Amino acid sequence: MVLVSVSQAQILSLDLSPVTNLVAPWLAAGTIAPQEHSIQFQIDFPRPADDPRELSEIPEVRLWFLRLDATYPWFPFLLDWKAGELARYVAMLVPHQFHRTEGIQYNPEALELLMMQKVFVLAHWLPTQNLPSAFRLKSLAQMLGYDLEDNFLAGLA
Repeated sequence: MVLVSVSQAQILSLDLSPVTNLVAPWLAAGTIAPQEHSIQFQIDFPRPADDPRELSEIPEVRLWFLRLDATYPWFPFLLDWKAGELARYVAMLVPHQFHRTEGIQYNPEALELLMMQKVFVLAHWLPTQNLPSAFRLKSLAQMLGYDLEDNFLAGLA
């Protein structure tokens, strides 16, 4: 596990250096593949005790993640999906609501658009890293509640 700590000051200034300082050497050395599903975020964004919002409901935090996604659109590849980092990342980018009994409920159309955008990005990016993509793309889609057909994936090659 790799922990990426992001401070309130970094969020407010849209400073991506905690991520850039981590991934730039991996990209330069061609060693990003072993980092698959390894990153977890530690977000330090203090709020008043009476503020019930989740981090994904705070506009400044969401904006930081939007910048992260625009800069590194393949970043979900690195997130620790088992630790819930993919769900949190998606919550930063997709409108959603929290339900006490059902948990997070994403806007279905927005979720589908984001999922397909990530599939297209990763279908292009993974081969540049000499990584097979079909299984990874199917896994991503399944984590978000979708199934991808083999013939659809073959058309992306």
